[in-house]
Amino acid sequence: MSAAVLPPTSTLGFAWLEVTGFCNLECTHCYADSSPKGTHGTMTPGDWKSAIDQLADLGVESIQFIGGEPCLYPHLAELIAHARGRRIGVEVYSNLTHVSDSLWTCFTEHRVDLATSYYSDQAAEHDTVTARRGSHTRTRANIEKAQVLGLNLRGGIVQVRQDQRVEEAHQDLKDLGLRSVDTDRQRAFGRASLGAVPAVEDLCGHCGRGKLAIGPAGDVWPCVLSRFINVGNVRTAPLSAIWGGSAMARAKARIDAVHGDGTQACTPPQFLPFCAPCQPCPPMFSHCDPETADTPQQG
Repeated sequence: MSAAVLPPTSTLGFAWLEVTGFCNLECTHCYADSSPKGTHGTMTPGDWKSAIDQLADLGVESIQFIGGEPCLYPHLAELIAHARGRRIGVEVYSNLTHVSDSLWTCFTEHRVDLATSYYSDQAAEHDTVTARRGSHTRTRANIEKAQVLGLNLRGGIVQVRQDQRVEEAHQDLKDLGLRSVDTDRQRAFGRASLGAVPAVEDLCGHCGRGKLAIGPAGDVWPCVLSRFINVGNVRTAPLSAIWGGSAMARAKARIDAVHGDGTQACTPPQFLPFCAPCQPCPPMFSHCDPETADTPQQG
C-alpha cells in the first residue's frame, strides 16, 4: 500500500545533498560521524542526477553539496554541472583541505558558492578540532585561493570548547576578505553526542520547513542534523511523494511538538547559506524568526 500524500505545509526551496560519508578529517564534533572510515554510500551518480531533476521539478532554487568531504566524492563536478544545467544554485560545503585543479575549474566555470568550517586563528587549536595536523594551513591557503578566483565564500565557526578562540577566528576570516562569517554552538549529534541518543530538543526547530536533506544511501531527512528522523528514500519513492507524505508530516509535527513557537533564530548558519543569526531571512524562508532582527550587526 502506498503512503498517503498530504498537502505540503510549505514550498520546498532548498536541499542538502550529502553525497558522501567519507572525510579526510575526523572533527571531534562531526554531526555525521564522518571520517576516513566512511564511504560514498549506495547512491549512484544516476541516482543523484534523478534526485536533482526531481528537486528542480519541485521548484528548488538552491542546493548544498555536503558530506563527509564532498570534494573527495569523485562525481562532484558531474553533479554540479547537472544541477547548474537545471538552473539550480549550488553551494559546496567543504573543509577546503583537498581541492583538485579540476574542481577549481568547475567551481569557477559554474560560479559555485563555497562554505568552509574554521575553528581558530591558531593552527594548533584548529588542528586539534579536526584531528589532522596541517589542516589549518591547507584550509587557510585554499580560502585565499578562492578569494583570488573571485568565488563567493562564507565561513562557519562552531564553538566546541569554552576557551576556543572564536572571536579571533572570526576576525581572521574577515581579514582574509570573507564578508559572511557565522558562528554556531556544538550540537549533540554524531561524535558530539558522546554516545547519547539524538534528541529533537537539540535541533533548531525549523527542520523540514522549506528544506530537506538526502543522505549517501538515499535516505531523506528534514535536515542534515535530524538524520535520526527518516522520512523516506529517493531510491524507492519519488521526492514529491516524500515531501508531501505522511512521514514528513509526522516528522514536522514531532519537531513542532517540542519547539512550538520557541524555534531558534535560524537554522544553524554553517549548514544553510541563506541567512545568518539575527538577520531577516529572504522571502523563500519567511518562516525564520530572528530574535534580534532589528539589532545592528557587528563586523
